[in-house]
Amino acid sequence: MNENKPAWPVVSLAVLTGLNLLDYLDRQLLAAVLPPLQAELHLGDEQAGTIGTAFMLGYFLTSPIFGYLGDRLPRRWLVAAGVFVWSLGTLLSGHAGLYGSLLLFRTLVGFGEASFGTISPGWIADLFPPARRNNAITIFYFAIPVGSALGYLLGGVIAAHYGWRYAFLCAGYPGLLLAFALFLLREPARGATDPAAPAVAGTTGWRAYLELLKFPRYLLVVAGYVAQTFAMGGFSLWAPTFLYRVHHMALDAAAYFFSASLAATGLVATLAGGFTATLWQKRTGSGYSWVLALSALAAAPVAFLAFSLPDLGEAKVALLVTMFLLFLSTGPVNTLILETVPVGMRATSMAASIFAIHLLGDLWSPKFVGLLSDRWGNLQRALLCVLPGALVVSAGLWCWLVASTRRSLASR
Repeated sequence: MNENKPAWPVVSLAVLTGLNLLDYLDRQLLAAVLPPLQAELHLGDEQAGTIGTAFMLGYFLTSPIFGYLGDRLPRRWLVAAGVFVWSLGTLLSGHAGLYGSLLLFRTLVGFGEASFGTISPGWIADLFPPARRNNAITIFYFAIPVGSALGYLLGGVIAAHYGWRYAFLCAGYPGLLLAFALFLLREPARGATDPAAPAVAGTTGWRAYLELLKFPRYLLVVAGYVAQTFAMGGFSLWAPTFLYRVHHMALDAAAYFFSASLAATGLVATLAGGFTATLWQKRTGSGYSWVLALSALAAAPVAFLAFSLPDLGEAKVALLVTMFLLFLSTGPVNTLILETVPVGMRATSMAASIFAIHLLGDLWSPKFVGLLSDRWGNLQRALLCVLPGALVVSAGLWCWLVASTRRSLASR
């Protein structure tokens, strides 16, 4: 079989989706074990938020490097190395005895996940033609809610029964083994399912990142994604602790609720949003951007209710609805990142989006919420001041994207 011909696209999608699930499981372990970790290492909320920031530093600072390499070198080696490195960092996190060493190990996890997260979506895009691509990307990213839910669930349960360190150890070992599964796959040629488009990267080298400024729809997609990611970064780290402190839920109960909610709402919303967007896109040409705008518009007021309602039952319902609305855009936003640029710039476009959403988004939001919580002595007030407003900004930018897309279609 020709090495450059896409082989077994469904099998490749399944393997990459499984690894993506493990990726997001690892990311959410920290949130699930945060209270006992803080107690043992004597950390305040701002310091705890900084642990999440350390991961993001490793993730977004190295993503441009992997974006550059991912459009030029064999992707299989780069992705496998990333899986191995993030799993090693997870194992070491379980052995950390000092705050500084934990920051270092979580930075290493971010470094490894940057390779996988930057390169894998372009690999999948080259396996499936445009008519099937958004559905494939949606399936790949449905691992976000499922993996995140498993991270909260397993992390909370393991921490409650065996201690927070064992949660990191149990997540690290499987990744070291699964990294080698990548060598069973054959990667497709770049642009293999877009025969009318050039399949090679340009000759501009690192200047390719500046070339992205020429694509206004890409910029609007990423700008809205930055604001949404800012909100979701603070939400994902502090929501279980919010239930624990404000509504006095037991830690394992809060972790179980949040993990089950993520699994249920995330799985349904990611698939529903992705498949609906595909049908809408075929009919109007603007379905992807409409799903982004409407989901963010609806999420902002519901998020405010989730953190302001005094009744636990009502707050839990609002949290469920907020999560559902946020996950509706998962597939379409990543498909637009790949399809609003030339074929040969897919890894570059994904890397630039990762860099932007973390530099300007969830790199700061967990720490910022923790800082406000420490200053005001009130986590609930900090969450209310930060998260709904960021979603309003996201909705505005994606509504602009809808208008831009419709103008573009009308001018053809």
